[in-house]
Amino acid sequence: MTGQRAVWESGLDSVVVHAVGAVCRRRASGVLPADGRVRVAGLPRPAVPGSLRVRVLSGGGRVVEARLGYPARVRDEEELPSWERELDELRARFELLLERRDRLAERIAEVAALRAVPPQRGPEGGEHRRAPADAVLALADFVDTRLEVLQERSVELAEELRLAEHAFRVAAVAAHGRSTAERPGGVESGACADLTVLGAGPVELEVEYAVPGAVWVPTYQLAHRRGERSARLVLRASVAQRTGEDWSGVRLALSTASLAGPGALPELASLRIGRRQPAPAPSGWRAQPAGLAGLFDDWQEAQRSKPEPPRLPVLVAAAGGAAGAAAGAAAPPQPSARRARPGGARPAGGPRPVGGPPGSGSPFEGTPRQASAPMLMPMAAAAPPPPPPGPVPPGAVYGFAGAPPAAPLSSSVPAPEAAPADPRPSADQLDYAALVLAGPDRAPQRRGRLFPEPAPEGAPGSEPSRPGGAQPAAAEEVGRLPLPRYGSWPRVSAGSFDHRFDAQAPATVPSDGVWHTVAVAELPVGVRTGYVCVPSVEEAVYGVLELSNATAHALLAGPVEVTVDGDFLLTAGLPTLAPGGVRELGLGRAEEVRVARHSEVRESTSGVLNSTTVLEHSVRIELVNRLPHEASVEVRERVPVPGDAEVRIEERPGWSAPAEPSDGVPSSARIRRVVVPPGGSVELTGGYVIRIPAGRAVVGGNRRS
Repeated sequence: MTGQRAVWESGLDSVVVHAVGAVCRRRASGVLPADGRVRVAGLPRPAVPGSLRVRVLSGGGRVVEARLGYPARVRDEEELPSWERELDELRARFELLLERRDRLAERIAEVAALRAVPPQRGPEGGEHRRAPADAVLALADFVDTRLEVLQERSVELAEELRLAEHAFRVAAVAAHGRSTAERPGGVESGACADLTVLGAGPVELEVEYAVPGAVWVPTYQLAHRRGERSARLVLRASVAQRTGEDWSGVRLALSTASLAGPGALPELASLRIGRRQPAPAPSGWRAQPAGLAGLFDDWQEAQRSKPEPPRLPVLVAAAGGAAGAAAGAAAPPQPSARRARPGGARPAGGPRPVGGPPGSGSPFEGTPRQASAPMLMPMAAAAPPPPPPGPVPPGAVYGFAGAPPAAPLSSSVPAPEAAPADPRPSADQLDYAALVLAGPDRAPQRRGRLFPEPAPEGAPGSEPSRPGGAQPAAAEEVGRLPLPRYGSWPRVSAGSFDHRFDAQAPATVPSDGVWHTVAVAELPVGVRTGYVCVPSVEEAVYGVLELSNATAHALLAGPVEVTVDGDFLLTAGLPTLAPGGVRELGLGRAEEVRVARHSEVRESTSGVLNSTTVLEHSVRIELVNRLPHEASVEVRERVPVPGDAEVRIEERPGWSAPAEPSDGVPSSARIRRVVVPPGGSVELTGGYVIRIPAGRAVVGGNRRS
């Protein structure tokens, strides 16, 4: 039936890269066939099945069914990528040279083992026959000559093997770094959207789907000129993706939102006071008919009447001993993989059953496809709850949330009818278009009931047939890429808000799993260049750029390349800046502005009978500006904080305490701002007076700066 679908080619139109993963939109157009069955080709294999959305952009039509398909086609030898054929040839040559080296080593060992054997006595026990010396010397010359030739060939072969190994490793590394859109292997496989569209005439469709394996981090480039109050901030994004398709010339958008959260609207249960009322059944749900357990009794009886096949002997390793052999001979045959496990248990590692309860973490749950509602058989009350993420054998039991675990069942004993229970189907069990009726070869508790169809081979969640494809394991590699210096993931720096940035020009990002820089937008920001110095700690002046965000866009944390007057200055870390926020950005040491600090301490006494010691600290600070424009300098000093009521501190006027104390600027700091003219200098004075009782002294000495 799938071959009768009309195949429409599609083109990638836009991509929205989220914190982890991306949402892609493709467009396809064509004339609807009479039955409305259309296949839109070109989707990548890692596309999330539950994320498929289709809408009609133009033309008369209505989409009534949409699901992902995974067609495959066998390639000819000429259709393989050239780099794959080259890699196979290099691998074959490398293996051939390895085999030649091993054979040559065996040949050298054989020739080196040639020795002259002395003649043996005759049957009558006569004297030893003498061996001619010429023959022994001729044999030694032959061995030496032959070994010399073989050793020369061994040296040449070792060099050829080294070069072949190097060429093969280079080609293998290059193949690993290629885009995952170029799939190797003899089978060409991908994904497509199988649609049913009601209508007639030409129609343009938009297919939307989510893919894993895409990340981004923000980067910036700030260019400003000295003395100006505005600057140009270019928002760029480092994007890496391994989604199985190349993004060439697409409309790109970047979002801080996460696709891992639930997308369904939560249901608020009602609170009632009075008699208990049964919960209403979900829409489209039908109760289990009576006698369903005996539907396959005749088939089961026919299966029991068939003769059993002969059992194969059990092979036991020699390390097991006689006891192990006896145990192996008496071991019963392993149960079939389709037989139900007691309590729905399953081993670790393997495919997870399709679907799960609402709120299981899928961002696209709670949106079943539009289709007619067939009769859906509820599980028995003894069915276990849906299993946690992990593998499930083909016959494992799982049912509705809140149901008790099932008792062990046998394939020869029909399952007893359980007491009716309130049905609680999950979202995937209400997706009627994806349900499949279990046949008689399934476990007894599954026969004749509808279950979600398992993922086909090659679909996301199944084992890949050959390494190199864009499987989920390969898609997760981009999440382990090293971040740029000062880089931060969007979800970490965004905090509690989500924002979207739209690129102003089409972008191209190949699916190779490395960082690619994309220009997003240019944002005007306000800047003010200032200078800060703490001369009591270090006689140096540091430049500070005060950045104010006057746009409606939030600026995420990330590295920023600062350019002043067209010259690159440094790369700094920009903190998260909300709209209207102001932050300081350090620019490093400013050599054009100099500072010098001079301090003087005078000790004297005062009061009746000289009962008070007076320590007068005088500070003189000189600032010199060698810039062609004026410089606003913030000078930071400190004063002692008294811890005793008998100790008094008197400060010199002109200095103020910080408005908002912090770890870097404590409450004991004193700040003074001054404007130094271009090519000029300014002198500041300050200090404080400490008055303490005459019998006490400052820790560390009274006469200290």
